[in-house]
Amino acid sequence: MIRSVLLCRLTSHVLSCTRGSCLLTGRMSYGLQPLSPGHTPVQHTFHGHQIPKVTGLTRYSDLSTQKYTMIYTLPHIKLLRAISRLKLLQTAITVVILPPVYVLYFQGEVPFFLVSYTTGIALFAGVMLYTASHFFRRVVGMMYLDPSQTTLKVSHLTFWGKRHDFFLPVSDVMTIGDAGDAANETILKLRRYSSPQTLYFSTHFGRVVDPQGFEKVFGSLK
Repeated sequence: MIRSVLLCRLTSHVLSCTRGSCLLTGRMSYGLQPLSPGHTPVQHTFHGHQIPKVTGLTRYSDLSTQKYTMIYTLPHIKLLRAISRLKLLQTAITVVILPPVYVLYFQGEVPFFLVSYTTGIALFAGVMLYTASHFFRRVVGMMYLDPSQTTLKVSHLTFWGKRHDFFLPVSDVMTIGDAGDAANETILKLRRYSSPQTLYFSTHFGRVVDPQGFEKVFGSLK
């Protein structure tokens, strides 16, 4: 008789512990799962009760992954990119041709005129490449605004003719008037308060896609 009573109490205790561990496991599996970057927390229910969203482990998305709205575009940026890459190809060809010409000259196979002519072309190609890339890298191809209209995304070309994006606080960008330009000028300057670097864009050759967003950054166009 005593053994039966003890066995019943032991069984009841084991069942209550098992139920408590299930409750704890359920809360852990629903409420404290680590969130991967970019994952949106979802509310779950457990035994009819809503479990609050876990946001403490959510990482902030990088600026480059946010959705931006285009406010300005320059259709001719594709032509500038093609010219930039063509200049790179021309310079590479002249640099490759120059050493064999000098070798043939020292062997007496070619005249000095051909050597000087080839050297002049190579130097001219190098100067033109530097000048063109110096100009093309400062031409703005596209500009975007984030949903909060506090960050400006600017796209321009690199030395190799590739696209490069960087991000600026809207509060750091000078308006057209502050940059010393008039709204009706063909070439406008993109300047910042925190840096002397200057980029260039044009509302004459380019197109303002979102006038309200553009005026938010650069002021009125009138």
